Amino acid sequence: MRQILGRYEAPRVAPAHWAPGVPGKKPAIVSGLPKARSGIRGLDEITGGGLPRGRPTLVCGNPGAGKTLFSVEFLVRGIEMGEPGVFVAFEETAEELAQNVASLGFDLEHLCARKKLLIDFVRVERAEIEETGEYDLEGLFVRLGHAIDAVSAKRVVLDTIESLFAGLSNANLLRAELRRLFRWLKARRVTAVVTAERGAGALTRQGLEEYVSDCVILLDHRVTEQVSTRRLRIVKYRGSAHGTNEYPFLVDDHGFSVLPITSLGLQHRASAERVSSGIPRLDTMLGGGYYRGSTVLVSGTAGSGKTSVAARFVQAACERAERCLFFAFEESPQQLSRNMASIGMDLGRWRKRGLLRLESARPAVYGLETHLAFMHRTIREFRPAAVLVDPITDFTDSLADNKAMLTRLIDFLKMEGITAVFTSLTAAGQHAEQSEAGVSSLIDTWIVLRDLEREGRRSRALCVLKSRGMPHSHDIREFRITRRGIDIGEDQPGLPDPKAEVRVRKPPGVPARKGAKP
Repeated sequence: MRQILGRYEAPRVAPAHWAPGVPGKKPAIVSGLPKARSGIRGLDEITGGGLPRGRPTLVCGNPGAGKTLFSVEFLVRGIEMGEPGVFVAFEETAEELAQNVASLGFDLEHLCARKKLLIDFVRVERAEIEETGEYDLEGLFVRLGHAIDAVSAKRVVLDTIESLFAGLSNANLLRAELRRLFRWLKARRVTAVVTAERGAGALTRQGLEEYVSDCVILLDHRVTEQVSTRRLRIVKYRGSAHGTNEYPFLVDDHGFSVLPITSLGLQHRASAERVSSGIPRLDTMLGGGYYRGSTVLVSGTAGSGKTSVAARFVQAACERAERCLFFAFEESPQQLSRNMASIGMDLGRWRKRGLLRLESARPAVYGLETHLAFMHRTIREFRPAAVLVDPITDFTDSLADNKAMLTRLIDFLKMEGITAVFTSLTAAGQHAEQSEAGVSSLIDTWIVLRDLEREGRRSRALCVLKSRGMPHSHDIREFRITRRGIDIGEDQPGLPDPKAEVRVRKPPGVPARKGAKP
């Protein structure tokens, strides 16, 4: 029986997030094929504008990959763009479906009451199916056609197709009806999403759906070293160029969001405006502060003052009435506020005023892609002028994976014109010019902090190892962390140059490179 849901409250999703796509941004891939925007954040960027309009798209994956949630969001975002939809469910009743997606902020009952959405639950029992030579889907076509006409639907979802053919053992008959189903959807000129379970060694269990579909999207939910990761890949897209990589995606209380890799073309703008580091003498060493929209790395050994130096930039940004986002992966917001208060920074005041947002999580809690997707979504929601990530090490033991993640994050921040400061741990005994994160080549300004021991006294020193596009000091300055903040002293000629610590091995009889230790 067709079930049309009743009415209840208005949608609970914030209007800013419900707006499809990113305002002011064009798809990274352009195609002349008519497309229907999915409204799923990031997906339209990968597909060059959305799913093929008036054609079926196959969404396949293992159980729990997110196929149903993908389909529901596709319909809800379409309704927001003026395209009513029909959801044909073969596994869940209308009430169960509404309850399952309510946690994402989707109010299906309200949409049904407005005649924008129709949910039709089709119960298929294997024991009740009598397979004959004349078995076909004519009954489904009549039922689906009536549902489309009832709400003037432009979008249709069938979830999932395996349940529809659960009672068929004749492979030839099954293949014929599958082809007929996809041809019927095309004839009705509806933009359709059909979900399917992934088969053993194939994209689907029947091994045919991917061939008759115009677009195939594969959702994957994998677990590596006890950490789960969700990824999406466009397997094929007839008549259109598309992204072919695996893209991390996130499913949470904000819905379904995909993290595209689209900013690798290095097309971001370069501002000549300077912003203060929060430390006056460091600004002097840099010739006026950091460039707005640049990336800054503060590296050093444990206890050298990396978080304190980086937090001064956060303080300065908030004093300029600019929003700042602080991602902390070693300390809780309360611990950070307490520790920074001991050196004259009241982070709590800026949090109360809405200028500072602290987000804390252990690096090992989620996979790299999940962390990256969360940071992207939080940055888009909060729209900060400055971002601090403390630290960028310890996300994974793989240097290549760590660098790939940070490359995406840095490119995204540059495209948004956000000034970013990262802290990185340098292991004891490691060269000062080497960062454990392996991203020094992506950084615009690199500040090195060091611990020194002289005459039985431990002290700290700072130097600017590089700063692109600006003349800067090459001095090594001793600095102190006090209750009033960070005090950088004058040039210390007696301190060792970190650049001179790199040893160069030469064959016997060949003099060492100038600046290397004998």
